[in-house]
Amino acid sequence: KMSVPDYMQCAEDHQTLLVVIQPVGIVPEESFFRIYKRISAVSQVNVRDSQRVLYIRYRHHYPPENNEWGDFQTHRKVVGLITITECSSAKEWPQTFEKFHLQKEMYGSTLYDSRLFVFGLQGEIAEQPRTDVAFYPSYDECETVEKRIEDFIESLFIVLESKRLDRATDKSGDKIPLLCVPFEKKDFVGLDTDSRHYKKRCQGRMRKHVGDLCLQAGMLQDSLVHYHMAVELLRSVNDFLWLGAALEGLCSASVIYHYPCGTGGKVGSRRAQGGSLSAEAGNRHRPGKDGISVLFCALTSNGINADTSAEIGRAKNCLSPEDIIEKYKEAISYYGKYKNAGVIELEACVKAVRVLAIQKRSMEASEFLQNAVYINLRQLSEEEKIQRYSILSELYERIGFHRKSAFFKRIAAMQCAAPSIPEPGWRACYKLLLETLPGYSLSLDPQDFSKGTHRGWAAVQMRLLHELVYASRRMGNPALCVRHLSFLLQTMLDFLSDQEKKDVTQSLESYTAKCPGTMEVITLPDGLKLPPVPFTKLPIVKSVKLLNLPTSLRPHKMKSLLGQNVSTKSPFIYSPIIAHSRGEERNKKI
Repeated sequence: KMSVPDYMQCAEDHQTLLVVIQPVGIVPEESFFRIYKRISAVSQVNVRDSQRVLYIRYRHHYPPENNEWGDFQTHRKVVGLITITECSSAKEWPQTFEKFHLQKEMYGSTLYDSRLFVFGLQGEIAEQPRTDVAFYPSYDECETVEKRIEDFIESLFIVLESKRLDRATDKSGDKIPLLCVPFEKKDFVGLDTDSRHYKKRCQGRMRKHVGDLCLQAGMLQDSLVHYHMAVELLRSVNDFLWLGAALEGLCSASVIYHYPCGTGGKVGSRRAQGGSLSAEAGNRHRPGKDGISVLFCALTSNGINADTSAEIGRAKNCLSPEDIIEKYKEAISYYGKYKNAGVIELEACVKAVRVLAIQKRSMEASEFLQNAVYINLRQLSEEEKIQRYSILSELYERIGFHRKSAFFKRIAAMQCAAPSIPEPGWRACYKLLLETLPGYSLSLDPQDFSKGTHRGWAAVQMRLLHELVYASRRMGNPALCVRHLSFLLQTMLDFLSDQEKKDVTQSLESYTAKCPGTMEVITLPDGLKLPPVPFTKLPIVKSVKLLNLPTSLRPHKMKSLLGQNVSTKSPFIYSPIIAHSRGEERNKKI
């Protein structure tokens, strides 16, 4: 049973060859990932003397049980292994090379080819020309790494192409083997292998398998033809699991045709950004000393370049964008019949969501995601739960369901501090909680709350702020606690009950005793700034009572100045009273 889902899967991954890169012996992590990054940059290579492009998917960890599903979907099969090791002396070399062979055995049944990169070994051993081993004096002196990888990918292509040609040829008289997934093998013991039903099942599964190989070999149109034929054969014998896989293959090939820039976001943009890279890679190919160029010529004369893509009607075999989704639904319904295919079903849902996100069909995408939430896998570890909820959150964000995205990200945050974890990750929890704020219409700037009506659900926002306070406390940062509690009191005052006001103020009193509140901006490690929180709503004025002023400050009533010689009595140069008395005098004269 496949138990580890790849939540980053997208439809275009079906055309990739899977290569695992692993350390052998003790290799510093920083050095390993430095070389891993350089190797994984060679993600697509133009096949010489052909219009075809090979796409490579690199992983530094891949569960062997997932590899057993390689016949079911060939992009799950580890076909290449690259190992990185350090070796400082000739004495260590035999043991190092033995470890390399042991590593190969882990994926031995599916590997097309493998390479060992040795760093640090110099001398006679390092000078011997070898195909499967590359020697470099140090991690800084390894300019030919990329060229070695291109040659390695060419060798993978030769094996892939020979397998495709061998299985695509109709050998009448030869029995077609029945391809199986691991849990099926026991079910087929004792079956009548001469029955028409059995033969059709074998033919349908092999057709689907050849479709996978064509897709990986860069023959998109041929793969569509094989998938269509496989669907007809498998549907006629009710072979539902493999029918689902054939339909998904059809969807993947059609997605690759319709969306050449990919569906996986940044990851999926490899085809768009890789045009110049692949051309450059093609130009860098030179005939190798190990006979690769000779093999290429031999295979070409046997029809490798007889790509029939132009002859096959594109419109006839490629699914329309609407049909892609219908076929995904059908495939997922077939996977749902088998409890051991939970990972396949989950990944198909994720792939369909990525396609629907590009098609801007959010409501349908949410239905696929809802289905993915309820797919029951084995007991997941806490780390796997965090990954699952984080990816669900990311996918909901992609389709514009911001509050649903925040909901799953908050669950992922809580999972970081689950009681079952020996060392809870409070920093990771706090960081994820901060990322949920926009989804709940919550800003940490008090000024945003003085602009009219309150936005969002206050009850949820208060809960989130309490969780930020708790995570801050567990991180050992009382200044953050004070800031978040002050913010809670200032912005949510209208929604707090009397008891809640009392609890919050008591907590604030307790924290400020250890760390007084300030009016300084708090800058978090990731650059986020928390503005100060002035208490403009506190204290709350409940009643107003006028009090007598002290005697010295009380006002005294002045006598009327009318009828007096105001010019001498008044301290003012000009006043309404003066103007009035002068006006009266003028009237008398008149």
